[in-house]
This record gives sequence, C-alpha cells and structure tokens, in this order.
Amino acid sequence: MTPYNLPNLESMDLASRRVFVRVDFNVPMENGRITDDNRIRAALPTLKYLREKGCKLVVASHLGRPKGVDPTMSLEPAAARLAELLDCEVILAHDIVGEDVELLAKELMPGGVMLLENLRFHAGEKGTDKATSEAFAQALSRLGDVYIDDAFGAMHRGETSIALAVQYFETAGIGMLVQKELEALGRCVSGAGGGAPRPYVAILGGAKVSDKIAVIEALAGKVDHLLIGGAMAYTFLKVKGVDVGRSRVEHDKLDLAKRLLDRCANHNVQVHLPIDHVVNTSFEADSGEHVVSTIADDEMGLDIGPATVAAFSEVILSAQTVFWNGPMGVFERDCYASGTRGVAQACADCSGYTVVGGGDSAAAAAKFGMEDKFTHVSTGGGASLEFIEGKDLPGLAAIRAKLKE
Repeated sequence: MTPYNLPNLESMDLASRRVFVRVDFNVPMENGRITDDNRIRAALPTLKYLREKGCKLVVASHLGRPKGVDPTMSLEPAAARLAELLDCEVILAHDIVGEDVELLAKELMPGGVMLLENLRFHAGEKGTDKATSEAFAQALSRLGDVYIDDAFGAMHRGETSIALAVQYFETAGIGMLVQKELEALGRCVSGAGGGAPRPYVAILGGAKVSDKIAVIEALAGKVDHLLIGGAMAYTFLKVKGVDVGRSRVEHDKLDLAKRLLDRCANHNVQVHLPIDHVVNTSFEADSGEHVVSTIADDEMGLDIGPATVAAFSEVILSAQTVFWNGPMGVFERDCYASGTRGVAQACADCSGYTVVGGGDSAAAAAKFGMEDKFTHVSTGGGASLEFIEGKDLPGLAAIRAKLKE
C-alpha cells in the first residue's frame, strides 16, 4: 500500500489477470507525428511490470479535445511509439467499447497489449449525460478484471474513465507513475507539519492570479518564501503601488491580490516580486526588448530581469525544499526566456528537494535540457496544483470509494 493507503502494483495479486490501465498519452503532435513522447515513456514502468506478471493489458487514454470522432486525433501514432518502446506488438483497437473490442481483450495472450482508440471519441467519456456515462463505464469494465490508474495528469478530471468506471471492476489500484507523483508531491504538501525540510520556497508564475489563488492560499501556511513572476506578478506589483505600464493586470483581482499578500504576511511568508523587467512596447514586436527597473507607460513586462533572477536565485539556492509552477515570462520566445531559464538553473543547482509542478514549467525544463536536474518533474500541471491545494482528486477518490465496497 502507498502512503495514501491506495493499493499499488506490488501489493496486488495481478499474475495473469486482464488489467485495464488508464494512462495519459495526451502527447503533442504535428502532422500526425509525436513531437514529445515523455508521457508515453512515463507509463513504461507500470506496463513493463504488468507484462512481466503475465497480465493481459488493455491500455486507454484520451488525446486532445475532439468533438466526436476526429482522425487527426487518433491514438495510432501513440500505439506505434508504444510498440517501439516496449519492443512488442501493440494492437490498436479502432473502437473503444463493444463486442469486437471485448473479443480482442479476451484473446490477448499473457503479456499482450492492446491500446483503445481515443476515449474522447465516445460521447460517454465527458460525463455530460448520466445514462450514457454509466453505460460507457460498464462497457469499459468488461474489458478487464482489474483497474489501474497511472494517468496522474488526468486524475483531477471527472471523466468517466477516471472517476466512474472504477466502481465496475473487480478491484482497483494505482500504477508506478501515480505512486511516484503522490510520494513526490506529498512531501511538498506536508511542509508545515514535518515532511518538507526548511527553508521551503515556492515559485509561482504564469499569466493569471486567478489560476493560482487556491495554491497561494494553501502554500501560505507551509512555505517560508514565495517568489512570484510571470504576468501574474504585475497584479501584485500594482497593488503595491508600483508602475507597471501596459503590463497585464487583472483589475478585478486587485483586492484579492491584496488579501493574498496580507495572508502571506500573517503567516510570516516572505513574498518576493520582480525588481526589474524585460519590456517592450508590445508582445508582437520583433525587436526592441530591453531591461528596466521602472516600466514606462507605453511598455509592458514580458520577462523578469537579471537583477530579479539574481535575487530569486539567492533565495532558491538556500532552500531545502522547492516547488515551482509557472514560467517567469513568455519563455516560448527566446528573447523573453532568460528569466525562466535563470530560475530553472537555480532550481537545478539547488542541493535541496526540488519539484517542478508540471505544465509550462515542465515544458520549460525540457526546453532548457534540465529535466534530469530536478528531484521530480510532475507529469500533471493541473493535477499537481490541485493536489498541492489539498483537493481530493476525482481519480484518487474513485479508487478509495471502490476499496470501501
């Protein structure tokens, strides 16, 4: 059993069973080709373990946000890549449920692997109609005896294959990826009560304060330092009376930003905001970016400046625990990537326990070639944030409910 009292693979009797494995193969693709297979690779430890146990594997995932069946969002490229990585045949079921798929699942040999077509091609996956979802959940359960959730990046969603289908299988548990995520992120959640060594530093970036309200409130009682960058920093700077020019400000969130700053102050959390900025007159400008300490009325901040990178890095390097979610600027463009790269480098150089909370932060770590420099890089941006916030992820709740039956 895991620290969260959920059955893991080693605690379950799985030999020769038919196992339905929910994975997250929602990989980026261009012109039908996978451009980043990290999510497929992340599922390999679980799939290999189950194959070694002689299990018959029915693997399921979503891809993108199709409106019905969309051939451009087929999982066929994922099936081909999985076959290469496992060095075995992977059958792609060109449907998701039904008699033909059930027959294929029953005829799998021990160690055999079948990947279902994109779950979101079926109307029952989104859970918008109760009867359709119930029927879909029951149909999925006829494809296996055991349900294993190894799709951490989707565990915060209430979709049928995550939150509903579990109850119709004989038993359920979590895969190695989910176990690793829970153990890694769990150390960040338990900061105040003893788990995360201090000093504990949280770094938050991205575009909107509204996206990070709950996580700031949760971290305020756990961390020693909160470093805020990205576009969301300008709402906080505006509250403090700093000139931000044409930088993005959520004017309807100014009162909220002030309350969050007050909450941090009440918990003795030191909040660090940018002291210089890489600015330009518009996001679309192809040149003209420069560093300032005071933003002019016709300029906007698009990255943190070098003095801020140095100040943030000093705090990060002294940390024993670091949680980072959100870029410091528009890192997709090289001219505004220095701030995010600098923060990533400081996290990589930190000798403490360092966790990247998925999403754009994980993409940035990959862009800068630093994925292996952190203690843990989460595969789920939204899921990792909701977990840090203290929310009960639907995928975890569904497995716990199954165990109580």
